Parts: sequence; structure tokens; C-alpha cells
Amino acid sequence: MIGPREGERIWERHIENCFPITTLFSRGASVADIGSGAGLPGIVIALARPDLKITLIEPLARRCEFLFEVIDELALEIEVIRGKSEALKGRYDYLTARAVAPLDRLIETSWHLLSPKGSLLAMKGESASAELAQTDLKKVKKSQLHEIKMADIPVSRVVELVKAG
Repeated sequence: MIGPREGERIWERHIENCFPITTLFSRGASVADIGSGAGLPGIVIALARPDLKITLIEPLARRCEFLFEVIDELALEIEVIRGKSEALKGRYDYLTARAVAPLDRLIETSWHLLSPKGSLLAMKGESASAELAQTDLKKVKKSQLHEIKMADIPVSRVVELVKAG
């Protein structure tokens, strides 16, 4: 599910990168991970925060099959929905996205899935503040760039876009 050269650095490049976002959720919230792929960050969030209700959204059948295998192996209670976010219905307190799309496209394709006062949490790289500055925020009540530092993990950048309620 990841690139051929990524296996040897899966922990530090992919799994560790997903831990900091777990600090941003309110207890018991519903979370949908858009474009889950290999389950990053959705499965990591579920492992770190068992109090959350996690849904993984993935359009590709092969990736969904992989996600079902991992969920079964780890005995997790996670829903998997095969589809694209723009074609789905539902309401979630939080949406997460990691390496899915630019902020403008994430807003366009997934905003309808957020509950009132819900947050889109987009994991971004070093250019997060520049991307945020270039994003059309007319639908957004509040935006914030979180730079989260945990132990020996490099700084994680998460753009939070809050929907009006």
C-alpha cells in the first residue's frame, strides 16, 4: 500500500507522523479519514484513541480489502466505506486527510460531510502556512495551523478548518 522504498522507513515517515493529530480530537467524537489508503492516519488514530468512532473512506477496492484485513487482524471497530468523499452522505465531527489533495479541493469535495462546528484536519508539510494563505476560506468559520511537537517526533503540521454552526 506504500511505495517500494518506504518499507524500511514506515515507522518514522508514516506511522510516527500520524500520532500528533490524535491530540486534536474531543473525546468520543466521530472521525472520517478521507482517502485512507494504507490506513494512515485512520488506523493509527483508532489505535491511539479508542474512544473515537472512526470511519475510513477509500475509493479503491484493493485498498479497502487491505483495510478490512488490518482491522480484522487488530480487532478494531472501524467502519470502511468504499467511495469518494464527494459522493457520500453522512455527518462527522472531524474529517482527516493526509496526502490527499490541496485544501481548496478538500473543502470542495468533503465539506458537506462535516457536522456544524466540525473540523477538517489536513496533515500538511512545511508549506502548510503558504497553502493556507492561498486557500479560499469563504465557507470556513475559523482556520488554524497547528504545529505539534511530541517527544522525539518531528514537528507535525495540521491545518484545521472549522465549519460554521
